Amino acid sequence: MIEYPVIDATNQTSHTVSLSSLVFGCTVRGDLLNRVVSYQLAKRRLGTASTKRRGEVRGGGHKPYRQKGTGNARQGTIRAPQYRTGGVVFGPHPRDFSVKMTKKERALGLRTALSAKREAGELIVLKDFGLTDIKTKTMLQILTRLDAARSVLIVVPDYDDRIELSARNLPNVDVILVEGVNVYDLLVHEKLLITEAALQKLEARVAQLPGSKTVTEQQSEGEAA
Repeated sequence: MIEYPVIDATNQTSHTVSLSSLVFGCTVRGDLLNRVVSYQLAKRRLGTASTKRRGEVRGGGHKPYRQKGTGNARQGTIRAPQYRTGGVVFGPHPRDFSVKMTKKERALGLRTALSAKREAGELIVLKDFGLTDIKTKTMLQILTRLDAARSVLIVVPDYDDRIELSARNLPNVDVILVEGVNVYDLLVHEKLLITEAALQKLEARVAQLPGSKTVTEQQSEGEAA
């Protein structure tokens, strides 16, 4: 277990919390993070871009003009790619951009990203925002006191319109539920701000991911040795 401070909205340490070493104590592997990010971005691509080849465009069923005597270059069809209405050479066609990656690798990538945030000092565990109404100015003041106003990913346990709507118009500030935490969003934001309630829910979620049992067994064997 890793002892980590919990702060309040005024950036004062309230108490400490024990972070799971399974979630926040993994060895940081840049190669794995790169693969997971590539996996996520590839899955976002639809792969529906399509162009027509010269055999698929309309027209061009006869020779545009005779072979010789016109002074022009010889042409066989107006469907050739050099014509404005011709087909496209080496154009995109529907394809699958997805990259294969096992569930254990993706789970380890998530644990690695969370561990990297803690190791870099970019993890903020907040006791509570303490918002009583929807106010962007108040949210900005809180994030400024926490030194997280420039770029931050806020993780909450459940939807809260006071947090969501107060942060909606702030640039580079995103609010996400525990179920949606992913490697790309963790790395693209400078800071990770997670409420204490969301922290418990996140650790429970990660503990159920594939490969977590194996890691836990390895840690138990290491402690026993």
